[in-house]
Amino acid sequence: MVRAIERGARRPSDEVLEAIADALEVDVTRLRTDHVGTERRVHRALPALSEAIAGYDLALGPPARGPEELADEITMAVGWRLAAQYGRIATVIPGLLTDAIRYVHTAPGAEHQVAARMLASAARTADAVAYKHGAHDLSARLIDLMRWAADRAADPLVQAAASYVRAETFFAARAHTAGLVALEQAIDAAPPPDGRRQAAARGALHMRAAVIASRAQNAGATDTHLAHARQLSEQVGREGCYLGTAFGPESVRIHEVSVAVGLGPDHADRALHAAAAWTPGVDLPAERRSGFYIELARAQDWAGRPVEAFTSLRLARAAAPQHTREHPWARDVARNLRRFHRSDAESLTHFAHWVGAV
Repeated sequence: MVRAIERGARRPSDEVLEAIADALEVDVTRLRTDHVGTERRVHRALPALSEAIAGYDLALGPPARGPEELADEITMAVGWRLAAQYGRIATVIPGLLTDAIRYVHTAPGAEHQVAARMLASAARTADAVAYKHGAHDLSARLIDLMRWAADRAADPLVQAAASYVRAETFFAARAHTAGLVALEQAIDAAPPPDGRRQAAARGALHMRAAVIASRAQNAGATDTHLAHARQLSEQVGREGCYLGTAFGPESVRIHEVSVAVGLGPDHADRALHAAAAWTPGVDLPAERRSGFYIELARAQDWAGRPVEAFTSLRLARAAAPQHTREHPWARDVARNLRRFHRSDAESLTHFAHWVGAV
C-alpha cells in the first residue's frame, strides 16, 4: 500500500496518512501540503483541553509523568508550535497540560518555580492550537493559566512572555488601543536589557506593540516601538528563540512588513520596500516565515501584483501549511485573487479551495 501511495496509484485516507506521518515522526503536512484533516484532530482535542484546565487551581493528585519526562515532552511540543504543527500538538497537549498542572501543585519547594515555568510553556503551546483555530474563549482561558503560572514562577522573563502572548486576546477582540496600553505596561515592567535574554524579551514586546499600534492606526507609536525593537535586535546580535519567542534582526525585518500591512493599503509600498530583495532564512520558525509571506501577499495584492501575491501564498504554504490554512488573511488574498484574476484559474482555484476561500 505504501508503495502504491508513493507512486501515486493510491490516495490514502486522512487516517492512513496521519498514521504514516506519526510513524515517521513528522507532521502530516510534510507529506502532503494539501492535507485538510488537521482540523479534525484539533477540534477533537479542544474539549479535552477545556477539561484539563477547568480546575487548574485545585490539587488533584500527582502527575502521571516524572519531571524529566514531562520537561522533554513539553520541549518537543514547543518545537512543534514553532513549526506550526498543530495537529501533532493536539494529540498530546491535553495530557501534558494535566500533568504540568499537577506537577505545580505537588512539586517540592525547590522545584516549584521550575514546575511553574514548564506549565507556562505548556499553556502557551496549547493556546497556539486554540487561537489559530478560532477557539478564542478557550485561548483566553489558556492565557490566564499561563499568566497564573508565570506569577508562580516569579521570573520576570516568563512574565514578559505571558504579556506577549496575552496580546492575542486584544487582537481577537480588535481592542487594539487597549492592547497597546497593556503591552506598554509590560515593557515598563520588563527587566532592563542587560543581557541577551533580557534584551530579547523586551525587544519582542516592542515588536508586538508596533504591530498592535499599527492595527490601531497609531503610526507614531508604531514607528517608536519598531525603532526600539530594531535597536534591541542589534544588541542581541543574532536571531534566536528566547523563552519560546523568535527575536533578532530577521524577526524585526519581518515585523517591518507586518506593521506596514497593519497600517493599511496606503502603506503597501512601505511593506514592499521592507521585503525587497530579501527572504527569511530557513532557520527561522516556520510559523514566522509563513506569516511573512502571507503579509507580503496582502501588500502585493493591494499593489496590483497578483502573480507575485499568489507566489507568496504558495511560499507561505510550503513553509507552514497548517498556519497558512488557518490564517484569515491568506483566505482573503486567495479569494480576492480568484475574483479578479480568473486567468490564473486552475492552480489558484485549487489553492482557494484548500485554504477555504471558496
